[in-house]
Amino acid sequence: MTTVHVFGRDHINTDEIIPARHLTTDIESELAKFAMEDYDKDFVRRVQPGDIIVAGADFGCGSSREHAVWALRGAGVSAVIAPNFARIYYRNCINNGFLALECGGIVEAFQDGDPADLDLTAGTITNTRTGQSLTFVPVPQFALDVQKAGGWLEYMKAHDQAALEAETLDAHSTEAGHGHPGHDVTGKEEQHA
Repeated sequence: MTTVHVFGRDHINTDEIIPARHLTTDIESELAKFAMEDYDKDFVRRVQPGDIIVAGADFGCGSSREHAVWALRGAGVSAVIAPNFARIYYRNCINNGFLALECGGIVEAFQDGDPADLDLTAGTITNTRTGQSLTFVPVPQFALDVQKAGGWLEYMKAHDQAALEAETLDAHSTEAGHGHPGHDVTGKEEQHA
C-alpha cells in the first residue's frame, strides 16, 4: 500500500526540498539522503519506494534546480500531488519522468501516514482510510510517455527525429526559406519568384 506524506504548507521551495548545501552531486541516491531535510529531518527514514507526497500550493517554487526532482525520486517518492506547482518545477518533473499531479482539496483529504490508492488511468487518488476519492487534473499523454521512457532524454532516444517533429511541431515553415515553401494564413503554398 502506498503511504502519503503530507507537507501541507503552501510555497515549499526547492531549497526546502533539497538544501543548497547538498548540491554537490547529481546522483539521486546521494541527494535522496537529504530530501526534505530542512522541513522534516525524519522524512528520509520513513519514506518507502512508491510513497506519495501531498503538498500545499505552489510546490517547488524558488530556484530551477532539477536536483529537487532527483532528490525526491531518489528517495523513492513516486508522485507529488498539490493544488498547483511552480512552473519550472512542474516542467522539470515532466522532463525527468516524475509525476506532479494537480488536485484541489488534496491537503484537506489526507493526514500524514494515510494509505492511498493512486489510479492514473481513472485520474483519481483515494484515501483508503477514509474512502474519500479525489479527481486530479488529467496527466497529458505526452507526460505519461516521457515518464514511461524514464525522462525526456530517454524519450528522445526512443523516437526518431521525424516522428518527434510530427508529434510536436508544424513541420511546414510558415515563411519561405531554408528550402521550404512558405504558407499564407489560409494554408496555401505561396509562390516565390
